[in-house]
Order: sequence, then structure tokens, then C-alpha cells
Amino acid sequence: METKSQKYTVSIVVPCLNEVSYLETCILSLLNNGFPNSLMEILIVDGGSTDGTREKVISLNNDYPQVKLIENKKMKTPFALNLGIENATNEYLLIASAHSSFDEGYITTLFSEMEKHNADVIGGVMETKVKNLTSTSKAIKEVLSNKFGVGNASFRVGIEKAIEVDTVPFGLYKTELLREIDGYNPKLIRNHDIELSKRLLKKGKRIILTPATNCYYYARETYKKLAQNNFRNGKWNLYTVFITKDFNSLSLRHFIPLVFVLSIILPLIASIFYSPFIYISLLMLGIYLASIVFITFKTTDLKDTSFIHVIVAFITLHFSYGIGSLIGLTRIFKRS
Repeated sequence: METKSQKYTVSIVVPCLNEVSYLETCILSLLNNGFPNSLMEILIVDGGSTDGTREKVISLNNDYPQVKLIENKKMKTPFALNLGIENATNEYLLIASAHSSFDEGYITTLFSEMEKHNADVIGGVMETKVKNLTSTSKAIKEVLSNKFGVGNASFRVGIEKAIEVDTVPFGLYKTELLREIDGYNPKLIRNHDIELSKRLLKKGKRIILTPATNCYYYARETYKKLAQNNFRNGKWNLYTVFITKDFNSLSLRHFIPLVFVLSIILPLIASIFYSPFIYISLLMLGIYLASIVFITFKTTDLKDTSFIHVIVAFITLHFSYGIGSLIGLTRIFKRS
């Protein structure tokens, strides 16, 4: 019996670069999603992988012809996404990530929820997972699922009912809608997703986050990789505003780590000229440390990890993001 969602066709775009450890999990979760494979195509847009990713895609294509490889010669993510939009042959388009996987029925549920809520864009709540469970990776998972870690990003911390939001992870769009707004801004190596969402909101489009189905994101599993990823995220925040000339291209939560780092660094610099200013830095640092100690004991699951591991994960996340934002600010001054 044909369901409502089967009147739709969907192209799924997965940008990637050297993701052989994660990509197959993503692709198989889509192929086994319950949505008819004959009504979907999965476009793997590869930026020149050298770790076996391309060979994995070619191998999967032998069994699943709807899995297609597209070359992204410019390597960066927004170019990959735009190539996916350009090459998509179906009416709807779903954005995915090599680090993602999806509930069974995710696609069908999104189509149903899109109709129910009259949404222009819709996505499910994202749960953070890790591929390999260690004390460090579990701590990182806990921090990336905690409001004190990631702010008021509803798609990360969960909701009880469908709500309007400023962005969703791995959303479902009408392909033509993305073409009408010229896709993703190729100047934004990071933050291209929320900037696109902000442009859609300005056009009066409705972006809905639904708890009816879940997607999953596999986090980095070491403090070093967590720091590298969030340093890059933070660095692009103010640079995004500089490129778009619009503070509304991001949300308030994206700037809080910068404010936090400045609240420690600026008084520390001022203490060179007037030593009592150092107490402001110490006070801010003390309040922060007391807060993460309280949050760790109150809201985090310490099974398979430890108090110290979670504390280090919080510090790594916040400081790498905030320092990245600070570096991005200096980059703006250099270009101005």
C-alpha cells in the first residue's frame, strides 16, 4: 500500500572528505530507512578523498545504483552542497553529513510532518553519538548534548513538540526553493547552513524542528579533534558577519564563547597597567569553573566516563570556540 510520502522523490546530498570510517554508516541508514530506494538518490560529493572514501562509494554503487559520486574540485563544504543542489534530479532535497545516521522512517516522517505543520523546511532532533566508547568520547558526547555546552540549540538538547526554529540539522527542503535562493554562500566555509536558514526566514519561510524522528551525529572522539573543530567553528562566526554584513546571519548563542573569553583576557591585559584588574579575570574564571562543576554533577551522565573527563571536555569546547572567535575578530581587523 502506497503511503503519502511515496508520492515524493528525494535527493540526499552528503558532502565529504576522507570519511571512510563514517560514510558507510550514513549511507546504509538512508538506504534502509524504509523510504523506497527507487524514489531516492544519494549524491556523495567528495572533495578529493585519499583514505578509501571514493572506493567505498564506488563499491556501494555496484549494489545500490542510486548512490552516486560527484567530484568537488573546490573541496570545501558549501561548494559540495551547491553541487548537490545543481545535480539533484528529485523534487525534494535532504542534507546529510558523513558523520550522520538516521532513524528508520526518518524520511517518511519528515514528509508527513512537513505536511502537518505546513513547513518549508523540516528536520528532526539530533542526538550526539560516538563510534568508539571511551571515557573521553563519552565526556565529549555529554558536553555536546548539554545546554551549558551548546547553548539554546533546540535541535541538540531536544524538544517535546514541534516548534519553529532558526535552523535544523539535516533538513528536508524543496529542491527548487534552494535553487531560487542560489543555494549556500560559497564564501562561508563554516556557518553556511544557518546563514542559508536566516535568508529563508527573511523570505517568510517556516523552519520546523520536530521530535517525531531523530537523526544522529557522530562526534569527534578526542579533545584535540574537538578543539580543532570548534576552533574553526568559532573563527568563522564574526567572519561570517563580516562577509554577510548582517549580524542576524547568526544567533546570539554563537557569540557567547567570545564574550566569555574576552571577560578573562581583557582584564588580564588591563592588569599590566593596573594590577587589581587581575581579580576580575580570576573572578570570571572562578565563576565559570564553579558553574561547570555544578552542571557536571547535576546534569551529566558519568557512566563510562568521569567527572574530570567531562570538566576537561567543557573547558576544551568553550575555550577553543571562544579563542577561535577571537582569532576571527583579528582576521576582520586585518582585512578592514
